Amino acid sequence: MADPALLDPAVDPVVEDRPAPPAKARRHGLLFAAWLVLLIVSLVVATRAGLGSGIGWAELGRAAGVRLGLPVQPLPRLADSLIWDLRVPRVLLAALVGAVLAVCGAALQSVTRNALADPYLLGVSSGASTGAVVVVVLGFAGSQLGVTGGAFAGALISFGLLMLLLRRRGVDSMRIVLTGVVVAELFAALTSLVIMSSGDADSTRALAHWLLGSLAPARWQSVVVCAVAAAIGLLVIWSCSAALDGFAFGSDTAASLGIDVRTTRTVLLVTTSLLTAVAVAAVGAIGFVGLIVPHGVRFLAGPSHRLLLPLSAMAGAVFLVWTDAVARVLFTPLEVPVGVFTALVGVPLFLLVLRKRGEL
Repeated sequence: MADPALLDPAVDPVVEDRPAPPAKARRHGLLFAAWLVLLIVSLVVATRAGLGSGIGWAELGRAAGVRLGLPVQPLPRLADSLIWDLRVPRVLLAALVGAVLAVCGAALQSVTRNALADPYLLGVSSGASTGAVVVVVLGFAGSQLGVTGGAFAGALISFGLLMLLLRRRGVDSMRIVLTGVVVAELFAALTSLVIMSSGDADSTRALAHWLLGSLAPARWQSVVVCAVAAAIGLLVIWSCSAALDGFAFGSDTAASLGIDVRTTRTVLLVTTSLLTAVAVAAVGAIGFVGLIVPHGVRFLAGPSHRLLLPLSAMAGAVFLVWTDAVARVLFTPLEVPVGVFTALVGVPLFLLVLRKRGEL
């Protein structure tokens, strides 16, 4: 069942593809600019948050100035490494993962015609976690790409299993959520089995912490891999904006608009699985970002995916950057996984969506 907002008869996907009137285009431009400014401010403030009294805005500016080739005095090596090797990659990776998960959620909600679709709820993140853990335990994780490859295989297998289980009875809201929970639990059990079979207490503890969704291991290699995958994947999904508008009204409507339904759906599902795998390989399974962010952006900007997707990317980035900053600062010196906080925020909002749809 599609999101009622997407089925608003006042919204015609063909009309949405036409050039927007000047006032509407100006409003969309202002909305886009506001989110861009908020994202930049969030990146800067989150980088500064929790650095301690010895490193302030001036030191942050000097570190940036050195990288930009400006004539400023370099920081001591320890302070520079703390900013440039630890804090900056962590904030950038949070932004990239938040953007990826939010866009994947928006795309899956349209492709499955289900407002509750999200890589985490559908079990795709759990499948990616299993694939990544298998690669690590077997000793094939020589690089970030190796872990990503294992996670991608796991994500595809879990999504294929979900579609196989839903094949006969259709994909209404409650059935897809319940089946997704079953798939997620299955792969969570497999992940636990693989971890326990490794018989190494240190690696078991590290993998268990990573599976909760932690940005602590963020390094520049993860940022580069995630940035390249995000740029390509988000561009592919955005290029399918018109098809996603059509899918919201059903496959028949999409086909009547001249969309190759089977090919486009396959491209979108493979792309979202790959992006989810990249995110999981980098930071573990972080839930609910892909569920709550697209709903909030759709409320502000409407259902047209040409605007919804880029705004969801920026809103998802802002959401995860701030969630990680709160998780990092609130319980200092403890390191609380960011996935714990996204679940604390996401669960009540998920129940609110269910109640609004009359399914709770």
